[in-house]
Amino acid sequence: MRIVSVLHPGGGHSGVLRASAAAAGAELVEWTPAHGEDAPAGADALVVFGGGMNVRDAARLPWLRGEIELLRDSLAGGVPVLGVCLGAQLLAMAAGAEVHRAREPEIGWFEVRREAADDPVIGALPERFTAFQWHSYAFSAPAGAAVLASSEVCPQAYRVNGRAWGVQFHPEVTPDILAEWFGDYESDPDAVALGFDPAAAEREARAQLPAWNAVGGALFDAFIRAAR
Repeated sequence: MRIVSVLHPGGGHSGVLRASAAAAGAELVEWTPAHGEDAPAGADALVVFGGGMNVRDAARLPWLRGEIELLRDSLAGGVPVLGVCLGAQLLAMAAGAEVHRAREPEIGWFEVRREAADDPVIGALPERFTAFQWHSYAFSAPAGAAVLASSEVCPQAYRVNGRAWGVQFHPEVTPDILAEWFGDYESDPDAVALGFDPAAAEREARAQLPAWNAVGGALFDAFIRAAR
């Protein structure tokens, strides 16, 4: 099984997905379209991660528009997809849904409620869990999609076309990914406006990450099983 991990500048790497892919005996190929790299051939599944840009930037970033087309083709062809944060928003756009600024940014740790226990991917998560988030935009569920999880601010997970899932939270984050994000928080005006404190964020991450990485691993494991 070949999983293509789609990465973006400012988004880090595949994080927890790497361990899940290795445990499943799957080949994981990391691809960054913004670097001008050709798309890897023969993808059995796509996982599209977040980045330092927003969906509105597609108007000026041709490679981001190319990702939306790739996701449209994947939906049409039945290729399993998991979109994370920006990836979930791009997937929603590819499925014809609206992406808009959230009522308020979610930066840090927020409670999420799972709304569907029988989904083969989101059903692997606890009924309530504390998730790491970093976003100012939110997706509307595509037509015909099932909303599978929510926070107080916005939908947090959906499933569309049977084999494509989007999650707003970040199941992939590892200490090095978060260290990079915390160190660059001033590039996000919303984080600055919220008074983001990188030292406090690092302390909280040390306390939260062990449990959160277990949840992220369960999500990626379930996606790989469903994709197969």
